[in-house]
Amino acid sequence: MFWLFLLSGAIIYLLAHFVLKSLYFSARFFQLLAVNIALFLLAYFFPELETPAKLFCLLLSIALAADLFFLFAINRKPVIERDLPERLSNGDNNPVHIQLQNLYPFPVKAEVIDELPMQFQQRDFSMKLNLKAGESRELSYQLRPTERGEYHFGKVQVFIRSLLGFVERRFIGAEDVMAPVYPSFIRMRQYQLHAEAAQTKESGNRRLRKIGHSMEFEQVKEYVQGDDVRTLNWKATARKGSLMVNSYTDEKSQQVYCVIDKGRLMKMPFNDLTLLDHAVNASLVMCNVALHRQDKFGLMTFSNKMGSVLAADRKPVQLEKVLQLLYNQQTAFLESDFELLYTRVRATVKQRSLIILFTNFESLAGMQRQMQYLKRIAKYHLLLVVFFENTELKQVAGQEVGDIEDLYVKTIAGKYMHEKQLIVKELQNSGILSILSAPEHVTVNTINKYIEIKTRQAI
Repeated sequence: MFWLFLLSGAIIYLLAHFVLKSLYFSARFFQLLAVNIALFLLAYFFPELETPAKLFCLLLSIALAADLFFLFAINRKPVIERDLPERLSNGDNNPVHIQLQNLYPFPVKAEVIDELPMQFQQRDFSMKLNLKAGESRELSYQLRPTERGEYHFGKVQVFIRSLLGFVERRFIGAEDVMAPVYPSFIRMRQYQLHAEAAQTKESGNRRLRKIGHSMEFEQVKEYVQGDDVRTLNWKATARKGSLMVNSYTDEKSQQVYCVIDKGRLMKMPFNDLTLLDHAVNASLVMCNVALHRQDKFGLMTFSNKMGSVLAADRKPVQLEKVLQLLYNQQTAFLESDFELLYTRVRATVKQRSLIILFTNFESLAGMQRQMQYLKRIAKYHLLLVVFFENTELKQVAGQEVGDIEDLYVKTIAGKYMHEKQLIVKELQNSGILSILSAPEHVTVNTINKYIEIKTRQAI
């Protein structure tokens, strides 16, 4: 008796662990069970329905047993694989592929549930499909992250049911994985083509000589009529016995620094991305374009204290360094210290460089508080201030007026928009370049301004 008790306990444990743990009854089974219960209830009042109710119960039990046999006795776990990119691009559509193969000797219906990262806040994601015996299918969907950082994917759960469809069996595949979300490297490649096209277009332009010396030595060549006599190389002339001159070319190895403000104003969201994310994406694209044009690229971040600093360089690994540095930059909810920024720029950047400052000013008074530090930076470097339009205020200012309240709201929105234009003029009067751009256009506007500066040889 004791051994029989142990045997029955072991059977129950095995059933609970291997069968009940992955067993789920479908809605079809509960619907038919409800019909059977209804027949038994009606048979209490109408005895002639008792026999059909019992027959229906017997057929339902046989079908349930057959369904359980097909799914659990024939143990054929499907092949489940998830193909996820090593890196996800922030603000872009990233493809995810799930490979599923049916190893059962009969057709099945499958529901695939991928456990998405918590940042997407999507708890009802599933895909349904029919698979023939031995058939393999690839399911694809796209994810658009709007925050940089680590995204943790859970398991892929597949619920299989036979043609009877009374029960479902759950299979688990594709273990937990972490996918980092980097700044938009997809957009970086797109804008690289834009920069190459602009470089080809300007290749035939005639560049005027400007005051100053921004040329680097190329070679020593024989003097021909029209060469600048100030470039005569007397030592080479003495050795050669004929006039030799130094040949110079436009200096390419110039320094470009992107400085990203991480203050509280950069937390404002537009098109699902914060202003900081738009600035980070634009900086990554600028790095790729600058390196492609043989310039040195550097990066700084700051808020109430200095953040990361990456010295300017043009080695191929510089792009990867920038990508890793921008990967986890977060907004600080404090006022930015521009005096600290000026001190760090003076201490770090010794050569005259193009400083592209991504920041945001919501009022003229807010900009004027920082003007003295911007002027000091512009004294030693070519400063380009990039700040953002409030596109929501622009929409409010363009709406029709319905009542007095709408008039007040529209007037205030127009006032703040006008202050943005005053900021541009104030910077221009101080000899500081500026770009006022909608967040979604900040990347292309910054690239165009950089190419214009390079064409004018303004650095």
